[in-house]
Amino acid sequence: MAPSDHTQFAPNSPAARDIAYYLHPFTNPKVHEENGPFIVNEGKGIYVYDDQGKEYIEGMSGLWCTSLGFGEERLAKAAYEQMLRLPYIQGFTHRSNEVAIDLAEKLVKMAPVEMGKVFFTNSGSEANDTQVKIVWYYNNARGKPEKKKIIGRHKAYHGITLAASSLTGVEYAQKGFDVPLDRFLHVTTPHYWREAEDGESEEQFAARLAQELDDLIVKEGPDTVAAFIAEPVMGAGGLIPPPETYFEKIQAVLKKHDVLMIADEVITGFMRTGNMFACETYNIQPDLMSIAKALSSAYLPIGAVLMTDKIYQVLRDGSDRFGMWNTGYTYSGHPVSAAVALETLRIYEERDTLGHVRSVMGTFQDQMQQFADHPLVGEVRGIGLFAALELTPDKENKGLFDPAAKVAPGMMARTQAHGLISRALPSDGIALCPPLIITEEQIGVCMERFSKALDETWAHVQKAGLV
Repeated sequence: MAPSDHTQFAPNSPAARDIAYYLHPFTNPKVHEENGPFIVNEGKGIYVYDDQGKEYIEGMSGLWCTSLGFGEERLAKAAYEQMLRLPYIQGFTHRSNEVAIDLAEKLVKMAPVEMGKVFFTNSGSEANDTQVKIVWYYNNARGKPEKKKIIGRHKAYHGITLAASSLTGVEYAQKGFDVPLDRFLHVTTPHYWREAEDGESEEQFAARLAQELDDLIVKEGPDTVAAFIAEPVMGAGGLIPPPETYFEKIQAVLKKHDVLMIADEVITGFMRTGNMFACETYNIQPDLMSIAKALSSAYLPIGAVLMTDKIYQVLRDGSDRFGMWNTGYTYSGHPVSAAVALETLRIYEERDTLGHVRSVMGTFQDQMQQFADHPLVGEVRGIGLFAALELTPDKENKGLFDPAAKVAPGMMARTQAHGLISRALPSDGIALCPPLIITEEQIGVCMERFSKALDETWAHVQKAGLV
């Protein structure tokens, strides 16, 4: 449809041209044609500015990723200098570059458990897609060709490639695409508030979920189940921290059945939970880890898979049978992305970003908890520097709004109108995930804007007869 068909937008304006030419990810095309884009052209610190010059707190760090905020000149300089020195070299057939080597060494040394090797990707989706190939190759190489099934959780989000969206457990990422593929299974979401039975403690709930996993592995056959993948804190599916003792119990089941543990740290990695990695926060001992997002503060695309030496040695020995490790990406270990990631890690260390996160995350969580008594809020949940509210028409019975009412998307629009970018989640959740550099004063401003949007949403649902 030509831009001129959209008379509410000036001909040849950025909005009209966007509608004419740009198919957006995770966007309703028909709605987009009617409403047009939200165009952001500048950013500084925790703030971004739209094409009209209006300022917003970027309360979602973009997509959970812009950890150092916007306009960090050291990252721009690192990219510029590396582009002048070596803008690109491939990593296939033994070729390498020193910045990728430096980054791989750095990541292995800072990993939460002893790791052997790093494999570079361009995103979290690619990292998790690669995890599937690693797991399948690993079991082929060790003579267990039937051991291929991978278990995820309902409401988990692991990316959007064919394999990653099969690991994912949210329906909106699968409808219309013929996924999940075969070999992918899912178990109950570890959401205590929503999924626990009456009178069940967190530990009892965790035990029940561990038993469910054990029963599924036994039913499918332990010789067919290869891996279990989990975000330490479930992100896009609801921002759901695990119940007490959950990972302790889950990992015992995995060890019992020789099933690999894949930790998806794409969102939680790099201090978001108050530790460098959420595996430290929840005592997870992964065989494989996926990282991305805050690895470069999202300034350039980069992701990675970290693997234990046990995994690597089997892949290595597989070359005797398969010729080589026959997978990779044109931009794996891209020197400019690697240079920006290295500089990001230096900034974290030099500025003691972890110490800063720990100094403000209590304020952030406390101020989120002030909404727990609001008549529209069923639950407040979170850890570190991200949190979510669950909106409900019936606090006592944990009721759900009709999805057609779009209550959470409506609140997201209201926060934006007040100069705060938030994110609507499934089951009418609303999330905040500000840049790690946010100050206590800025947290206060963020909460004031969030509170106004929440009160307006409450007034809306009352007027609309939704409660």
